[in-house]
Amino acid sequence: MPHIGQRINRCYSELTQQEQRVADIILDHFDDLAVYNGTELARLANVSKATVTRLFKRLGFANAREVKAHARELRSQGVPLVNAAADQDAPQGFVAHLAREQQNLTRSLHSLADGKFDEVVQLLEHARHIKVLGFRNSYAVALHLRQQLIQCRPQVSVIPQPGQALGEELSGLGADDVVIVVGIRRRPVWFSRLMTQLEQSPAATLLLADGTARGYAAQASCFVELAVDSVSAFDSYAAAMSVVSVIANGVLHRQMRAGRTRIADINDIYASLDELEHHH
Repeated sequence: MPHIGQRINRCYSELTQQEQRVADIILDHFDDLAVYNGTELARLANVSKATVTRLFKRLGFANAREVKAHARELRSQGVPLVNAAADQDAPQGFVAHLAREQQNLTRSLHSLADGKFDEVVQLLEHARHIKVLGFRNSYAVALHLRQQLIQCRPQVSVIPQPGQALGEELSGLGADDVVIVVGIRRRPVWFSRLMTQLEQSPAATLLLADGTARGYAAQASCFVELAVDSVSAFDSYAAAMSVVSVIANGVLHRQMRAGRTRIADINDIYASLDELEHHH
């Protein structure tokens, strides 16, 4: 079903001038729809409340309560909601952005408290093979996690390879293997089938995801909740990347001697192949 912005765009030219003023306010304050009521929108657009009610009904909503619920649902799903007003004062916007980032980081690191961090690190430390997967925006986090872990231990891969399927990768998993699933919101429609398949596998599953994936937590060996909320249109993955760093560093410190040896070997190969830029 199209969201409210798409509905406005489809019928904008058919709206009255007053309705267009309300529509403009909605489009410019998308991220605030979850808190605005009809009276506040009418005041911002300098129109009557009846005009706002008429526009809502034209867009398929019974009242402002339905619009607010719709906006909350969109945000929880990760749909980018552009708030033009938030961009008018960059310094103030940066302060709000920083505050939200700090909240996200605090919430995400709190998810590793009460022994969860040790549980995750031990799982990855003793694994024979680690397979990491993530789709859509989660892929970047999965790729970075693999890059961090491969520095301190072998047998870490991102699956599937481009153009390939998951079936071959998930076949033959053993009890000493770990599959890390990064599943931040707006996941593929078949994500639930993937989690069911992994639950039936002898391998352990580590699920790194936002709060909308709590329903899958019981199917994973371990669930770490990542906060990705943002004051702007797009979700922020800063806290997710920070948690990746914390986990990888934890693995390195648990096997420091082997990790240092591996890092030294990797650096020797870098030098032998002359792969990296030299800084003087």
